[in-house]
Amino acid sequence: MDAKLTLKLNKSVIDKAKHYAKSHNTSVSRLVESYLATLTEYEKKEFKITPLVESLSGVVKLPDGFDSKQFRL
Repeated sequence: MDAKLTLKLNKSVIDKAKHYAKSHNTSVSRLVESYLATLTEYEKKEFKITPLVESLSGVVKLPDGFDSKQFRL
Protein backbone atom coordinates (compact mmCIF):
# COMPACT_ATOMS: atom_id res chain seq x y z
CA MET A 1 0.00 0.00 0.00
CA ASP A 2 1.39 3.40 -0.95
CA ALA A 3 1.40 6.25 1.54
CA LYS A 4 2.25 9.92 1.16
CA LEU A 5 5.44 11.37 2.64
CA THR A 6 6.35 15.05 2.71
CA LEU A 7 10.04 15.94 2.56
CA LYS A 8 11.73 19.29 2.92
CA LEU A 9 14.80 19.48 0.66
CA ASN A 10 17.07 22.08 -0.89
CA LYS A 11 15.48 23.39 -4.10
CA SER A 12 18.57 22.72 -6.20
CA VAL A 13 18.59 19.09 -5.01
CA ILE A 14 14.93 18.75 -5.96
CA ASP A 15 15.55 20.26 -9.40
CA LYS A 16 18.49 17.94 -10.04
CA ALA A 17 16.50 14.93 -8.83
CA LYS A 18 13.61 15.80 -11.15
CA HIS A 19 16.00 16.14 -14.09
CA TYR A 20 17.68 12.84 -13.23
CA ALA A 21 14.34 11.07 -12.81
CA LYS A 22 13.01 12.40 -16.11
CA SER A 23 16.16 11.38 -17.99
CA HIS A 24 15.83 7.87 -16.52
CA ASN A 25 12.09 7.56 -17.21
CA THR A 26 11.11 7.36 -13.56
CA SER A 27 9.83 9.63 -10.79
CA VAL A 28 11.49 11.25 -7.82
CA SER A 29 9.15 9.25 -5.60
CA ARG A 30 10.37 6.01 -7.19
CA LEU A 31 14.01 7.10 -6.76
CA VAL A 32 13.50 7.85 -3.06
CA GLU A 33 11.57 4.61 -2.54
CA SER A 34 14.29 2.59 -4.26
CA TYR A 35 17.04 4.29 -2.26
CA LEU A 36 15.29 3.75 1.07
CA ALA A 37 14.50 0.12 0.22
CA THR A 38 18.14 -0.52 -0.67
CA LEU A 39 19.37 1.28 2.43
CA THR A 40 17.15 -0.67 4.80
CA GLU A 41 17.81 -4.03 3.09
CA TYR A 42 21.56 -3.48 3.41
CA GLU A 43 21.24 -3.22 7.19
CA LYS A 44 19.34 -6.50 7.41
CA LYS A 45 21.77 -8.61 5.41
CA GLU A 46 24.39 -10.68 7.09
CA PHE A 47 27.38 -10.96 4.83
CA LYS A 48 29.34 -14.17 4.62
CA ILE A 49 33.03 -13.96 3.90
CA THR A 50 33.77 -15.90 0.73
CA PRO A 51 36.71 -18.30 0.56
CA LEU A 52 38.53 -15.92 -1.81
CA VAL A 53 38.21 -12.98 0.58
CA GLU A 54 39.21 -15.21 3.49
CA SER A 55 42.34 -16.29 1.61
CA LEU A 56 43.31 -12.64 1.07
CA SER A 57 43.05 -11.79 4.75
CA GLY A 58 46.45 -10.88 6.14
CA VAL A 59 48.18 -10.74 2.74
CA VAL A 60 49.12 -7.08 3.10
CA LYS A 61 51.43 -6.19 5.98
CA LEU A 62 51.16 -2.57 7.12
CA PRO A 63 53.79 -0.75 9.15
CA ASP A 64 53.20 -0.08 12.85
CA GLY A 65 51.31 3.16 13.37
CA PHE A 66 49.75 3.07 9.88
CA ASP A 67 46.75 5.43 9.81
CA SER A 68 44.21 4.12 7.29
CA LYS A 69 42.07 7.25 7.70
CA GLN A 70 44.70 9.21 5.77
CA PHE A 71 44.08 7.04 2.70
CA ARG A 72 40.30 6.96 2.55
CA LEU A 73 38.85 7.63 -0.88
